[in-house]
Amino acid sequence: MTKAERAHKAAVASLGCALCFRIHGPHEPGPVELHHMRTGGWGKGDYRTLVPLCVNHHRGAEGIHHLGTKLWCREFGVTQEELLEWTLGRVNTYGADQHTREN
Repeated sequence: MTKAERAHKAAVASLGCALCFRIHGPHEPGPVELHHMRTGGWGKGDYRTLVPLCVNHHRGAEGIHHLGTKLWCREFGVTQEELLEWTLGRVNTYGADQHTREN
């Protein structure tokens, strides 16, 4: 893993759950798992396709891996692409070392 990959993953993880932020707005984030957004087929995308999700929204009862992508997107009214855009916007705006959870 490169230094850039480590920095990006750390920055993404520090944002807290992207879906919880969408639902609840700014709040103190809890631990997350890094979800690899897939654009079709099997396998993981590269590190720039990571979306931070809490355990519940990643692989729990309300998780994308439990419900499946289509049902999960309908249930929460958001796509993985939208959450990835949110994630990358914050990482790119505030950098790996400087970002805020309030924007």
